[in-house]
Amino acid sequence: MTIDRRRLLRTSGAAAASVLGAAALSSTASAAEPAHVHASHPSGDPDPTEGVTRTLLQDHPSPAKGWKAVQTLVQIPRHKESGRHSHPGVEVGYIIRGDVLMEFDDRPPLRLRTGDPFFIPEGAIHNARNIGKVTTMMLSTYVVDETKPLVTTY
Repeated sequence: MTIDRRRLLRTSGAAAASVLGAAALSSTASAAEPAHVHASHPSGDPDPTEGVTRTLLQDHPSPAKGWKAVQTLVQIPRHKESGRHSHPGVEVGYIIRGDVLMEFDDRPPLRLRTGDPFFIPEGAIHNARNIGKVTTMMLSTYVVDETKPLVTTY
């Protein structure tokens, strides 16, 4: 008997989203913060990052001196994007729900769907664009330099 990994991951995605949502709501330390606070660009156009949130789920020292492990739940509404950014370490992620086009400055884009894992190398400039019909939910775990901000925008 073979296991269809994609089907297993997709059907478990809703359960994972429920668990993560409950954890985020029940945690007093968790705080949803908008990725950007401006409602429009200087040009007057709507801000493509409006409504994007990153909810901190965990933040722990790493066994490696000078590094920490951070986990977030990222939500990107329909037709919105995270904005070009990088991290001072690696990002290991999982698409809980939705369809994303992960765009990079130095390589071709990557199409990600519910149930897909992804890896982003240290310093890679990238943008997660929601190309689906629902709010995208991504679980992102970072191992980053503890002396630098988690996100640097461009």
